[in-house]
Amino acid sequence: MKISSLPGGVIVAAIAAISFGTSGALVKPMLEAGWSPTAAVTARAWTAGLVLLPFALYSLRGRWGALWRGRWRVLGMGIVGVAGTQLAYFAALQTIPVSTALLIEFLAPLILVGFVWVTTKRMPRRTVLLGSALAVGGLLLVIGPGAIRAVDPMGVLFAFGAAIACAVFFVVAARPTEGLPPIALAAFGLLVGGTALGLLGLTGLLPFTASFLDLSLLGTVVPWWAPLLALAIISTALAYVAGITAAGILGSRLASFVGLLEVIFASLFAWLLLGEVLTPLQLLGGLLILGGIAAVGEERVELAAEALSPDEPGLPHAHGDAHDDAHSDAHGDAHGENDEAARSDEATAGASAQEISTGVGSSMVGGFSTTSRTSERPSEPGKL
Repeated sequence: MKISSLPGGVIVAAIAAISFGTSGALVKPMLEAGWSPTAAVTARAWTAGLVLLPFALYSLRGRWGALWRGRWRVLGMGIVGVAGTQLAYFAALQTIPVSTALLIEFLAPLILVGFVWVTTKRMPRRTVLLGSALAVGGLLLVIGPGAIRAVDPMGVLFAFGAAIACAVFFVVAARPTEGLPPIALAAFGLLVGGTALGLLGLTGLLPFTASFLDLSLLGTVVPWWAPLLALAIISTALAYVAGITAAGILGSRLASFVGLLEVIFASLFAWLLLGEVLTPLQLLGGLLILGGIAAVGEERVELAAEALSPDEPGLPHAHGDAHDDAHSDAHGDAHGENDEAARSDEATAGASAQEISTGVGSSMVGGFSTTSRTSERPSEPGKL
């Protein structure tokens, strides 16, 4: 099975979701030891960027032109994908509960569905609408029915800002590579985002404190750098490289739906590592999310089947060409070229998102969040 195939892309996206899902369990001991969220995010991004930097330089092999051509993607990934979501998410937490902020932030896939609908003026297929409904219902059960309540409007606005930033992250990750390897985009994006967060922390607009004392992890006293290193390597470096790779294969919309698995894995890790209760409703919610992902993924299968359907009688030679074209469209290639059949409805969204990300390069927009299933206490959103 090729990584560039649909099943391969889903597996890579699932690896990203599992990696992102460990962030809450790993960052919680740091927060309890005195780290502020901004300081933890900054240290995490910078450490992960430095870990990836040698591999990124090797992947480029001196092709600095590719890095220059992809400069807007790097800026979008860093300022939007790493820093932007954190600012919006933590601002939301000042006035609304954690569960509410997370529920709104993880509506990013629906934002992508709606954006494509508006920009292409084409109603999504019933499978996509069904998948969206199942995913939202699953999110509500996993995060908690109490997430829907009367809350401060400004907090809701900031949470929606985080959701939009998360959607932009997937769009930026799914853009044509132009020779820029995913590992290079992840490394330089994390360094840019970490720098932006660090500068913000130094301004004093957000609390920026760190503790260098030993802390408790999995019932054992460990040095302060142990959870940070695990957070940087597993929950950040691996997660970002896998997430960017998966978005290039699956497209932004399907990748964002598979990314909802992060909520499920975050709850599982909180249960296994932190002893938090995993309720039957959460398990049911996880099944609904899986059903939603399957429904949205079915759209690509339907489009591929339509592309492979026989031509009208009397055009026998056109069938072979159509078959070859459809096969190519259904699978794409390992360099991230988008298939015309399966992702035609994302073309306009991608072009518009490019304008968003380039504009963000000089201002701000993102998809970096951490998810911890701790009810009503500030944990990091999923892709922190």
